[in-house]
Parts: sequence; C-alpha cells; structure tokens
Amino acid sequence: VQLQASGGGLVRRGGTLRLSCAASGFTFDDYAIGWSRQAPGKEREFVATIAWSGTMKNYDDSVKGRFTISRDNADNTVYLHMNRLKPEDTAVYYCAASERSPYGTTHRPNYDYWGQGTLVTVSS
Repeated sequence: VQLQASGGGLVRRGGTLRLSCAASGFTFDDYAIGWSRQAPGKEREFVATIAWSGTMKNYDDSVKGRFTISRDNADNTVYLHMNRLKPEDTAVYYCAASERSPYGTTHRPNYDYWGQGTLVTVSS
C-alpha cells in the first residue's frame, strides 16, 4: 500500500500549486481521501476531503473558495488545487485514505493509510 504525495514547493503569496496523491496497493475507489496539513508547532488539520465517488467534498473554512479537491479513480489519483495561497498555508501537506468513512471525515483515527507529506512554502 502506498500513497505518494507530490507537487509541493515554494510559491509567492497569491500563487498557485497543485498537489497530487497517487495511490497503489488497495482498491482506491472504495476509499475517501483527505488532505491535511501540519505547520511547524501546530496540530495537524484537515483542509479538504472527498468521497469515494467524488460526489461529496468538504473544506475547512480557512481554504474554502481557494482550494479544490478532485479525484480520478481511473488513475488512482487525488488532486488538491490551491489558489490565492497565503503565508499561513505554509505546511507539510499529507493525503490519507479512509475505507470506514467512505464519504470523508476529519477524524484522524478513521484513516487507514497515510502518505509521506509534501512541503508547501508560501512567501510573503
């Protein structure tokens, strides 16, 4: 089982990045996927989740209107499009897969598999 997060980098305030989460080793379309982030000295927080089918999406208030989560079940990949980035978006971003909550959840114990994280740095 593997979740490979990629696409992080250094971007200026107002910029755009697209994160990818490539999955393998499990039945991808049975699982909801969540993107969470952890900034230095802060708790990990979920920013977006997407149901197994892609029909249900949820966002944290801090990213609503700026971030969009999507998935391609044919390609076993989930994306996080991040627009109008702010310095406070700086964090390591992780993707995770949940079978027990197929419509998505922000409850960390409900996630079965985690990726290794990709660093996003937004300069001011």
